[in-house]
Amino acid sequence: MQSLSDVLATDVPAISLPGFVLNLALAAALAALVGATYVRFGRSLSNRSSLARHFVTVGMTTMIIITIVKSSLALSLGLVGALSIVRFRTAIKEPEELAYLFLTIAIGLGFGADQRLITIVGVAGVLAVIAAFRGTANAPDPRSLHLTVSQATGERPSLERITELVREHSRGLNLMRFDDGPDALEVAYLVRFADHRELAAADAALRAESPGLTVSFVDTDGIR
Repeated sequence: MQSLSDVLATDVPAISLPGFVLNLALAAALAALVGATYVRFGRSLSNRSSLARHFVTVGMTTMIIITIVKSSLALSLGLVGALSIVRFRTAIKEPEELAYLFLTIAIGLGFGADQRLITIVGVAGVLAVIAAFRGTANAPDPRSLHLTVSQATGERPSLERITELVREHSRGLNLMRFDDGPDALEVAYLVRFADHRELAAADAALRAESPGLTVSFVDTDGIR
C-alpha cells in the first residue's frame, strides 16, 4: 500500500526554471523550422502558411504539459481524463498535415522529457529526408493554381468530362482529390495556366457545362 501511495503521489519535483526556459525556446525554434519546411515543401491543398503558424503553439504546449506530468502518474491519469472531453470539429483531410502535426507533437514530447539532443537530431533527420525527397521531385509550376470543382444539386458531370474541359484550357493538370458522395461531388486539381485568359476560359467552360457547379481557384504562388 505504501508503494502504491508513492506511485500515486501528486507531489511533483521542483522543475529547473533555466532548463524549462531553454527547452521552451528550443521547442519553439524547432517547431518554427518544421512550419517553414511545411510551407516550402508541402503539397497540401489547404492554406499551408495558416496551418504552419500553429506549429509553434502546438509544440510549446505539448512540451509544457509533458514537463508537468512526466514525474507523476496521478497527473498523467488526470491529463488523460481532461483530454477525453476535448472534441476536434475540423477534420484533417490531408495525411501530410497529420504527419507534420505528429512531428510537432514529437518535438514537445522530446523537450518535455529533457531529451534535447535526441529530439534535435531526430527532427533534423526527418526534415533532411523531406527536403531531399521534395527537392528531387518535380516542383509545382509557379503559375499553378489549386482548382476545386464541386456540385451539391442537379445533374453532375462526370470526372472525365470535368477533366477534359479543364485540360482544354490549361497547360497541364494533376488530379489531387476526388470525392463523389450521395450529397456532393468535389474534384481538386493542381492546374497550370499561362495567363489569366486561360483561367477565365476554364471557368467559363465549367460553368457552361453545368450551372450548378461551384468553381474555386486557390493561388499557390501566383500566376504571371
